[in-house]
Parts: sequence; structure tokens; C-alpha cells
Amino acid sequence: MIRPNFWKNRRVLVTGHTGFKGSWLTLWLCELGAIVTGVSLEPERDYCLFHKLKLSERVNHHIGDIRNLSNLKAIVQFSDPEVVLHLAAQPLVRRSYSDPLGTWSTNVQGSLYVLDALHSLNHHCAVVMITTDKVYANREWDYGYRENDELGGHDPYSASKAAAEIAIASWRASFVGNNSHQTPHLSIATARAGNVIGGGDWAEDRIIPDAVRALMNGLEIPVRRPLATRPWQHVLEPLSGYLVLAQKLTESYQVGELNPYSSAFNFGPHLESNRAVCDLIEEVLINWPGSWKDLSKSVTPHEAGRLHLQIDKAHHQLGWQPRWDFSTTIARTIGWYRAVHEDHSQSLNFCLKDLGLYSQPNQSNI
Repeated sequence: MIRPNFWKNRRVLVTGHTGFKGSWLTLWLCELGAIVTGVSLEPERDYCLFHKLKLSERVNHHIGDIRNLSNLKAIVQFSDPEVVLHLAAQPLVRRSYSDPLGTWSTNVQGSLYVLDALHSLNHHCAVVMITTDKVYANREWDYGYRENDELGGHDPYSASKAAAEIAIASWRASFVGNNSHQTPHLSIATARAGNVIGGGDWAEDRIIPDAVRALMNGLEIPVRRPLATRPWQHVLEPLSGYLVLAQKLTESYQVGELNPYSSAFNFGPHLESNRAVCDLIEEVLINWPGSWKDLSKSVTPHEAGRLHLQIDKAHHQLGWQPRWDFSTTIARTIGWYRAVHEDHSQSLNFCLKDLGLYSQPNQSNI
């Protein structure tokens, strides 16, 4: 699905490149031979994946807030991107309750600043704006959400990402085209991914990092919502979707015509990976023995109980589909943490190993 020849020497701007997903994506792009520029806030932790992979030595590395429009425009002018992958966000549901205004500002206004900064480009640029599976008005039903289902959001994070989807669609409809106030040079799509896990995520209030921290210290894993279901997928799954989508946006571009891929796409796992949190933890404990405790009686605030994505559109239009099943996803993730826990110098080697295994043909479950 991903063609190295497409990415070789291609100029790529990644926002949020110091984050968990951003670090994996930046590493992958570097391995593909892309010329990568990144803009992001300073990582919150010295032991973050970005630092462990020494990515600042491999990319044009900029620390900055995407809400600083003049700085963002200068970075766009410097990098002159052919592809933009916008990941910068406030990504945590529970943090959105303590900082709702910052969450809305970053996720909505920040996304619009990115698009505004790209308006002056005089050549085609494929733009993939990353949102989340939580953009849908959650009905707590068993059916997977499709790209044309109603948007919504109970918590500030989910609502801000749904609002970002609306704002991005409005920007595309208003400012991409051939009229005097428009530009013909942008092809803009949004990508909605399921619950992403993988080695190197150390964020607070995420189940895998919380589990790993407990296991490292010989403690019980705290589980807030054991019966909540999520579409669990390895981080490489949606990242491969973003790259394929960027390829399609570029290859299908024709001046003056609507790009057929300028729309929203879901990237999630196969149905069997839509599991309860307690199932995820039991699978974790197969790979790293320990125990867990149920905190559901004392948990606030609200979080969605059931989430599931339909990925037919990505399969039929992009030729994309997930490669690793639930057991493989957990085994690769926990294997990464255990290996790095035993030898902290091995982060890069184990990321490259996962990349190599994922990229091999006909190796869907390893």
C-alpha cells in the first residue's frame, strides 16, 4: 500500500511530530527517505519516544504552538511542503475537562491556522488532517460508525474534534477552488482513527501506559472502565492509512477539479479487535504477568462506553486494510515495553523491528 518511491525526497510537514503518533510517523517517513519538517510543542517528558529515537537529528525540528500563525506561516514558507500531516492536538479526554478552552483552541482554531498557513502555496499539497473516532455523536450502539454518520461529542475533547471536522470541511468548501478568494493547490482530507496503542506512549490516563507503569512497579493495573469497548489498533495501522491517503490525494490531483479523496476516512481494526478494556488487560497480562483492579465505581467524569468504526470506505477507495489482529497488536506493544524496560537504549531498534515486520508482504499476523 505504501510506495517508498513516492516518499523518497518528498517534502513533508508534520505537526505534532514530537508526540507518540507523531514520533512513529516521523521515523517512518525518515526511513522512507522523505524530507521531513516538524512543528510541535516541546515534549512533556525527557524520556519521550521522540527523544529516545533522536529524531531531532533527522528532521527540520521546530518547537512552536500551531496557534502562532506568523510562526506557522514562516515554517510553511521554509519547508514548502508537498504533503502535510496534521497531528498536533490536545489528545486526552480527561485533560479536556481540566482545560476545555485550551482543548477547543488547539483542536479547532489550531487546525484552521494550519490550513490558513498553507493558503499561499503555489503548488499542489496533499493535506491529511487527523481527528479521532470520537467525532461521532455516540449512541452507545453495537453498530460501527460510518463517515456520513452524525458528528457530536459529550466531553470537550470529542466535541472539539467534531467541531474541527466541521471547520475543516467548511474551509475546504469555502477556500479550495478556482475563485479569486480560493486556492486550487490544496487537497484536504480528514482521518478518523480508532484507539491507538504501541510502544513508546507514556501519556497520563491512557490504559496501556497506565498498565505498563503499574507492571514496571509491581502494582495492580488501575482500570477505570473495564466494560467499555474500543477499536484497538497498533499505531502503525492508522499511520499507514494516513500515508496511503496522502498518496491518493497527490496522484488524483487535477487542477480545477474536485479531488475524489478530499473527504473523511475511518481507519480502524477488524471487528475482532473491538474489545472491552478488561479483554485488553487480560491479553496484556498474557504477555507481562500481573494483576488489575476495577475502579469503575469511583470514576468520573463521563467517557464513552462503546466505540466502533466501519472501515469499508478506506478499504474500497484506498485499498487499505489493517494487518495485525488483536493478539498480535498486544504482543507487539507489550513486547516493545518489556524489551525497552530491560534495555533503555533499544527504543530505536525495536521501533525499526516493528516497522520492518509490519511492512513485510503477507505478514498479517506475526
